[in-house]
Amino acid sequence: MTRVAYLGPAGTFTEEAARSFRIDGAQYVPVESPAAALAALDAGDVDYAVCAIENSIDGAVTTTMDALAAAENARIVGETELAIAFAVMTRQGHTLSDALRLATHPVAHQQVKRWIGQRAPKAQFIPAPSNAAAAKMVADGDADVAVAPERAAALHGLEVHARGVADAETARTRFVLVAKQPALPEPTGNDRTAIVFRTKNEPGALVRVLQEFAARGVDMTRIESRPTREEPNTYDFFVDLAGHASDAAVAEALEACAAHTTAMRQLGTWPRAAR
Repeated sequence: MTRVAYLGPAGTFTEEAARSFRIDGAQYVPVESPAAALAALDAGDVDYAVCAIENSIDGAVTTTMDALAAAENARIVGETELAIAFAVMTRQGHTLSDALRLATHPVAHQQVKRWIGQRAPKAQFIPAPSNAAAAKMVADGDADVAVAPERAAALHGLEVHARGVADAETARTRFVLVAKQPALPEPTGNDRTAIVFRTKNEPGALVRVLQEFAARGVDMTRIESRPTREEPNTYDFFVDLAGHASDAAVAEALEACAAHTTAMRQLGTWPRAAR
């Protein structure tokens, strides 16, 4: 049986994304965070981990980026994108206008703030570890209203007041499928490669790395930085590249970058999600 870790509990968008990979014979294992999913993968307790990595409204999912940087044996092998819209739910018989406590994941909160402000103006935001966990908080009486996937309402016996809620109709979240040190997949012609690296803290250090990609015509589709948490003013730089790691231009650029970095690691090469 193939075990797949995802941000739980049951009813999250991450569970939906995990199931969309259609892994034969999969058993889905809920965990409390992306870091926990990758830790379970590293320990051999699961075969795959699924994590949200980027939202079109709120940007990078920093908890996943930090966990990937720390998970030296993990490699991204696939991705999927979900259109994101939420259901708004309370306990049976309760109203939105009287709600004082709103629970949802912080990323979800950024996507529904305007809608909630208009319809539940008294509600103060309480961050939840996941949207499905927010639904459970409402069921347990720890919050008055939750913003979550509609399935979470059915799981917890909640009343749904609105469906398809999103301040921006184009909101999408990208999720990655992560495995432990897999073999390099075959190129598909529409691939993505991700790396994380560090540079010396000196003028022009980052520019020298980026020029290696520009000089070879390699498209950088995303770049983010995160503090290393090891010493002040040091950063991990995350870069997504258009192309397969075995493509000549990408491979040459990666080799050339080694001269300008103090540490560099590939996070994976995988087929890009079809929209």
